[in-house]
Amino acid sequence: MKRKIVLAITGASGSIYAAQIIGKLLSIREQWQDLSVVVTDNAKEVWKVEMGEDFVEQAGVTYFHKNDFTAPFASGSGQYDTMIIAPCSMGALGRIAHGISNDLITRAADVVLKERRKLICVVRETPYSLVHIKNMELVTLAGGIICPATPSYYSLPRTIDELAATVTDRVLDLAGFDIKSFRWGK
Repeated sequence: MKRKIVLAITGASGSIYAAQIIGKLLSIREQWQDLSVVVTDNAKEVWKVEMGEDFVEQAGVTYFHKNDFTAPFASGSGQYDTMIIAPCSMGALGRIAHGISNDLITRAADVVLKERRKLICVVRETPYSLVHIKNMELVTLAGGIICPATPSYYSLPRTIDELAATVTDRVLDLAGFDIKSFRWGK
């Protein structure tokens, strides 16, 4: 069975990560069956500032409104195996950590965790407060993966896109996709 993936884009800084994840997933279309995306209003505003353009829906991707609780991944019977939240705001992380399902993103994360499937939160904040750290701990204890948007430098990235790819490639690797990525020592 091919993979069913949910990508949630929240209003944290780091729109480039979401853009790269969508682009890279579209380039490995043979590895998944469904890619569903939820974008918050704040994410669209941040996208416009950071990317210099309005958020535009891409062909080959299914988009859902942040309050559409009829989305197939709002239920465990939808059998979506992976959810990536990139970037993941600390507000979204806090609601997930405490089981507050007030929108489609937090509901989907709740479903992924209760079904023991893969949740990857690409948190984008610095520095972390103790509240952030405790929320990351709660999500980790519930089975989620916290993947801070911390780029690596050992691949010697030369551009902002290459630098961001050190994060997005790691996220897609954590999600179990076979991608061409820099590996330490290779």
